[in-house]
Amino acid sequence: MGYSSLGGIAAASMQGLGWLSVQSAVLRPVWTLFHVVAALLGLMLLWQARQPVWLENTARKVWGRVRAVTQGSSSGTPLLLGVLWALLPCGLLYSALLVAALTSSMVEGAGVMALFALGSSVSLMAGPWLWLRLRGQGSGQWAVRLAGLALFVTSSWGLWMGLVRNTAPWCLTP
Repeated sequence: MGYSSLGGIAAASMQGLGWLSVQSAVLRPVWTLFHVVAALLGLMLLWQARQPVWLENTARKVWGRVRAVTQGSSSGTPLLLGVLWALLPCGLLYSALLVAALTSSMVEGAGVMALFALGSSVSLMAGPWLWLRLRGQGSGQWAVRLAGLALFVTSSWGLWMGLVRNTAPWCLTP
C-alpha cells in the first residue's frame, strides 16, 4: 500500500508539473531539468553501483523521523509502519519511484510501484535462502546497476519526447 501510494503521488505530481510546463513556457526548463537530474542519477547508479551519499543520508533522516513517530504501541502501528516502509533509505526504491514519476497517470505510477513491491517481495523472501547458498559470490551491485540503467533510459526517453513533441524549453510553441 505504501509503495503504490507513493508511486501514485509521484506520478500525479510529475503529471501536474508536466501539464504546467506545457501551459507555461517558464516551467519548461524545470521539467527538462528533472529529466536531466534523473538521467544523471541513473548514470551514477549504473557507474558506481551504489546510491549517492547525499541521497542515503537524506533517506536515513526521513526514516529516523518515521521510526520516532511509530514508537508508541497501538493496534494500528504495524499497519502504519508497513505503509511507511516506502520511506526506507534504499536507492533502488527511490530509483523505482523516479520511474513511477515518469508514467502518464497516477494509476500507472501506483502500478509501477506495486510491481516493484511484488518483485521486491520475491527477492526478500528468496534472498535469505539464496544468501546462505551463494554467500561470497557477489554483492548485489548488478541490481543497483540495473535500476540505474532503467532510470537513465526512462529519463532519456522523457527528454527525447520533449524534443520530438516540440515541448523542450528551448522550443517556442504558439
